[in-house]
Amino acid sequence: MIRLFILISFTIIFSSSYAQRFEGGLLGGFNATQVDGDIYRGFHKPGILAGAFVQTDIAPAVFAGFEIKYSQKGSRNKIDPKKTDIEKYIMRLGYVELPIFIGFRANDRGSIIGGISTGYLVHANEWRDNDPLPKEDIHAFKNFDVQPFIGFQFDMLDNLTIDMRFAYSILSIRGQPGENATTSYKANNQFNNVISLAAYYRINPGRY
Repeated sequence: MIRLFILISFTIIFSSSYAQRFEGGLLGGFNATQVDGDIYRGFHKPGILAGAFVQTDIAPAVFAGFEIKYSQKGSRNKIDPKKTDIEKYIMRLGYVELPIFIGFRANDRGSIIGGISTGYLVHANEWRDNDPLPKEDIHAFKNFDVQPFIGFQFDMLDNLTIDMRFAYSILSIRGQPGENATTSYKANNQFNNVISLAAYYRINPGRY
């Protein structure tokens, strides 16, 4: 999976470099995430994101594109050092995602973007009090995640753009644990809730 991810990323970059109407490059940044439906609130789980993108103009003020990227998500219980009876908990999820998007240029530097991202789960684990959850407490995650997103882009330089997005799962990442499960999370479906900030570096700016 990792080799396929790298191969597709470089294919996107180099193919866009030779296309007159397309531009592409690399992206990297960070997520702040939580999982709605568990018992922990707040965007306390950080994660990295990295990948490649291609985009093209479809009108003077409109552009569209797609990406492939690795994105870390999950949930974490924020620990208050003044309280010793709080359970330590962390959920780590890693997805390979394929977002498609359309953008509208509001001015020479700023744009509004929106789209949808399909993600495939490549790894998942949960920890409580510094130990992996026992098998009887594990409730399997679904393989796919679908997240509409909206965001903003600002062109810092000709070849460097800052991108901020808000994304939310429309399908649950796992269902209710069931009456016989011993897991501590609430009997609700769970959904990824993500705020991301990333830098987009264009390898061939201004080609179209």
